[in-house]
Amino acid sequence: MAGSRRNFIVSVFAAVFAVSGVSVIAVALVAQDDAPQPPPSAAGNLEPSLLGPRAVSTDQVLPESAPIAIEIPAIGVQSKLQYVGLTPENTMEVPQPGPHYDEAAWYKYSPPPGSRGSAVIVGHVDSVDGGPSVFFKLGDMVPGDEVRVRRADGHVAVFVVDGVRSFPKDPFPGLLVYGDTGQATLRLITCGGGFDDATGHYLENIVVFATLVDIL
Repeated sequence: MAGSRRNFIVSVFAAVFAVSGVSVIAVALVAQDDAPQPPPSAAGNLEPSLLGPRAVSTDQVLPESAPIAIEIPAIGVQSKLQYVGLTPENTMEVPQPGPHYDEAAWYKYSPPPGSRGSAVIVGHVDSVDGGPSVFFKLGDMVPGDEVRVRRADGHVAVFVVDGVRSFPKDPFPGLLVYGDTGQATLRLITCGGGFDDATGHYLENIVVFATLVDIL
């Protein structure tokens, strides 16, 4: 697992900028309420030097251990974590239709949450048949909200949201989202914005930026 992550930036850029990119995170929405979209007031400040004094220092971050569950109290999310990688087409995998579709998933070529680097967790916003999915309310999050990730080593990595933003899928700001801040950070990603009936995908991605502030 660790060996594969040395190519994390390369592989994730391939996933984002391929034809379908991370648009595969969502499936066509037929008839239901629109998912919340982040307002400008939730954008926050994403400069690493301005993430606040609560951030865990780099010499205190956790060693690598796979994440197993995520909890986001502000939007009522409690989910086991699946593991996803890349498809044969070099796009980021997402939970497939079936019993685990509505669970969030850790992109296994990113650092584990709580370790140094930008960990990535993705989740569907909805489905045609099932309606709202695990990250339907991601756009409702605001700076200061907590995200807790339970790991296989027994630790819980506690993150605080720095900002919530929506980006067009093309061009997608890969360095901003996936680049190494020098700290232990977390990115939660789902689809958002308008829906393109012609392609069956949303036009934007909602991204939550969060920083490790505690280890339980």
